[in-house]
Amino acid sequence: MRNLWFCSNFGNLKVGTLVFLKLRVMEPSRPISNLSASTSCNSTMKYVYKRSKKSPGISIIQRSEEAVVKENDMERKSGEFQSFAHDAAELEAMTVQELRTRLRSIGLPAKGRKSELLSALKCCKDNQINEFLCAGESSHVAGQQVNISLKRKAKNSSREDDVQNATSLSEVSEVQRSKRRVEKLSADNNVCEVSTEVLTTKQKLSIEPGVEPWTVLAHKKPQKGWVPYIPRMMRPPPLSGDTKYTKLMSWNVNGLRALLKLEGFSALELAQREEFDVLCLQETKLQEKDVEAIKQCLLDGYDNSFWTCSVSKLGYSGTAIISRVKPLSVRYGLGIRDHDGEGRLVTVEFDKFYLLSAYVPNSGDGLKRLSYRITQWDPSLGRYMKELEKSKPVVLTGDLNCAHQEIDIYNPAGNKRSAGFTIEERESFETNFLSNGFVDTFRKQHPGVVGYTYWGYRHGGRKTNKGWRLDYFLVSESIADKVHDSYILPDVGGSDHSPIGLILKL
Repeated sequence: MRNLWFCSNFGNLKVGTLVFLKLRVMEPSRPISNLSASTSCNSTMKYVYKRSKKSPGISIIQRSEEAVVKENDMERKSGEFQSFAHDAAELEAMTVQELRTRLRSIGLPAKGRKSELLSALKCCKDNQINEFLCAGESSHVAGQQVNISLKRKAKNSSREDDVQNATSLSEVSEVQRSKRRVEKLSADNNVCEVSTEVLTTKQKLSIEPGVEPWTVLAHKKPQKGWVPYIPRMMRPPPLSGDTKYTKLMSWNVNGLRALLKLEGFSALELAQREEFDVLCLQETKLQEKDVEAIKQCLLDGYDNSFWTCSVSKLGYSGTAIISRVKPLSVRYGLGIRDHDGEGRLVTVEFDKFYLLSAYVPNSGDGLKRLSYRITQWDPSLGRYMKELEKSKPVVLTGDLNCAHQEIDIYNPAGNKRSAGFTIEERESFETNFLSNGFVDTFRKQHPGVVGYTYWGYRHGGRKTNKGWRLDYFLVSESIADKVHDSYILPDVGGSDHSPIGLILKL
C-alpha cells in the first residue's frame, strides 16, 4: 500500500495547525504506461471495471434498495407485465387505490388523478419488460425501468455562478406522447436493447426515489434516436491486461478546500475506485501562498503535482495536474501576459502526448466577457495547441464553458443568449478546436447520447438531470482512434460538475 495525503483543512495553512487526512492508495493493479522516459512500472495485473459499492467515504448518488430489488427480480416483473392484459372497461372500473396498487406492482409512479393513472396504465399495457432488460448476465449491463412522476408547479432553473438559465417547463399541457426509443448497445459481445420512455408534459418532472437521475432522458426537445447516458450500460469492456494505456481524469471541483472539507467525501475512495494515472483539476480557487503547503501534504504515490493560481483575483479560478508519472516538461499559461493572470491553464508533456488542463473563461453576467473570450482567449488557445501538435499529439481537458450542440444542454431554446450557449461561443468552439483538427471524444463515441457534466445547485438540476455538458476531452485527430473510452461519472457528487474520464491506448 502507498500513502496519499490530502489536506483536510485549509482554513489556516500554518504548518503547525494543518489537519491532514491520511489517504492510502493501493499500488496500481494494472501496468502503468511508460509515459515518461524517466518513469516506468513493472507491475502487471489485469484491470477490471467495478461498479462502485456504497461507501461512507465518498459522495456518490446511489440507488435505493428498491431499485436493487427491481434489478434482481426481473423474472417476477416480466411475468407481471405479460399478464397485464386488462381491457379498457376493466381499467375504468378500477378505483383510484386499485390503479395505484397496480402501477406500483409493475414499478411505475402512482401519483395523479384517476385519468392520469389510467393513461399511464394504457400506455404501458403492451410494453413488455424484456424490451428494456438486456439479454444475458453481463457485469456491465443491468436492466432498469426508468420511472418518472409528474409534479405540478413549474419553476425556472438557472446556472448559479455562470449566469446560465435553464427553464424547467416543458412545452405541452398534458401527456401528449409516449415514445419508445430502442438503442442497440454492445457489452461484453452481447447485444441488448435499451428502451426508454420520454413523457412530455406541462408539469414539472420529479424523479421517483430509487431512480438514477441521469438515466432519464431530460431534454426540452429530444430528437429521434436520442437516449440518456447510462455509464454502466454504455462503457466498453476493459482492455486486456497486456494492452498499454493511460487513464486520465478531469474535474471542475468548484473549490478544492470546500470539497475536501465536505462530509462524506473521500479522495481515497475516488482514487481506489477509478485508479487514474493523471487527475486534472479546474476551479481550485487556491492562492499561490497555499500551494507549497498543499503539495507537501497532498501526495505520496502521486508524486508529481503542478498548480497555477489566479493572481489578478485571489481565490478565483485555478487549475492543476496531479500525476503518478513524472512528465518531461511543464508549462503554465499560454505565454501571453493578458491571458495568464487567472491561472487557467497547465500543460504537461509525456512521452506520447501533451496534456492540458484548462478552465476556459466564462462569458459572465450580461455576456461582459464574450468578446474577450471569442476574439482573444479561444483563438490564442487554439494556436497554442496547434504549435504543440507540431511535435506530438495534444489532449485538452477541462471545463471549456461551452455546450457545443443542442444535445449538450437541457433547454437550448431558452438559453440562446446565456453564457456558454451563445451562437458566438459555439461557433468559436467549432472554429478554434473542432475544425482545427481536434476531436470531441465523448461525442465521437456517443453521437446520439444525452450526457451532462454540470447541473446548477439553485433548483436541484442534478435531481432532475437538467444540465449542461461543459467538460470535455478533446484530442488530436491522429490519436482519436486510440481512445478506448470517453466517459462521465454522474454518480460522483461534491461539486456542481461531475468528473469525466478518458482511457487512451498507447
